[in-house]
This record gives sequence, C-alpha cells and structure tokens, in this order.
Amino acid sequence: MRRAVVTSAATAAGVVLLLSLKPHEAAGPTPVIGTGSGSGTDVSQPSAAQPSAGTGAAPGSSAGSSAAPAPSGSAAPSGATRKVSGNTVNTRYGPVQVQVTLAGSRITAVDVVKYPNSERRDREINSSALPVLNQEAISAQSAHIDVVSGATYTSDGYVRSLQSALDRAKG
Repeated sequence: MRRAVVTSAATAAGVVLLLSLKPHEAAGPTPVIGTGSGSGTDVSQPSAAQPSAGTGAAPGSSAGSSAAPAPSGSAAPSGATRKVSGNTVNTRYGPVQVQVTLAGSRITAVDVVKYPNSERRDREINSSALPVLNQEAISAQSAHIDVVSGATYTSDGYVRSLQSALDRAKG
C-alpha cells in the first residue's frame, strides 16, 4: 500500500512537470560562424551560387530546404576566389547550411550560414563544434571529416551541406 502511494505521488509530480514545460521561442537573426580572415562577417556579397536573401527559413520549417540552383554560364578561372553555397540540410534540431570559399579548387574558408541556435543549449554546443568542423574541412580539403561528439546532428548536416557545395563548385 505504501509503495502505491509513493508511485502515485511520483507520477503526479512528473505529469505536473511535463505540463509546466514552455515551448521554445523563435530566435533572432542567425549569426554567421566562419573561418579565415574576415570571412563570415558578411555573406551579402553577390555570388553566383548564393541564394537570394529571401530564401532563409525559420528553424523547424520546411521552407528553404532546397538551395539555389548551380551556377550556369562561364566557369570561373582555376585561380579565382569564389563562394559557393551548399544545400540547406534540415536536421532534428534545425537547418544547417554552409558557404565554401574556394581559391581554384582549394578550400580557403567555410562559413556556416544557418545552424540550430533557437535554444541556449544549441548555441552552446554549436559555438564550440562549428569552428572545429570548419578547421577539419579546411585541413581535409573535402567533406570527409569526423563528426564532433555532442553535435552529431549538426555535424551530419554540416557534412551534407559541405558536400553539396563542393559538388556545385565542380559542376
């Protein structure tokens, strides 16, 4: 009898705690995390592969799940510096999109344009994981990089977006 009372009280307390949870609030503008000297501070520079300013989606929405089409027309010279945006990849915690700066075929910088940041914990995890992913991508010169422990979903979205940007840059 005593065990039933304790179990009932614990169940009631659990239900009250669950009902008191508040839904998350929408975050403000997404800051850009980048690498290299000065990159990542301004992604509004025109680029043939950069999507228009109105294609961004709020975290959790399905809009913006497709990226801009691959650039067409004349190919850039092999030594020219160019920026190529990857697809926006929807993850469990929000969208991830990267923009790669290439000098010829060499990755010189990676800017994370979209990443999960609606919750405090998302911002905490990604503030340490994204710079590591950026350095790994530059070191590897490809999308074949290890995921960051604790940021598995973001890492997976990052790798998929990076690979789509590199594929676009080749085509």
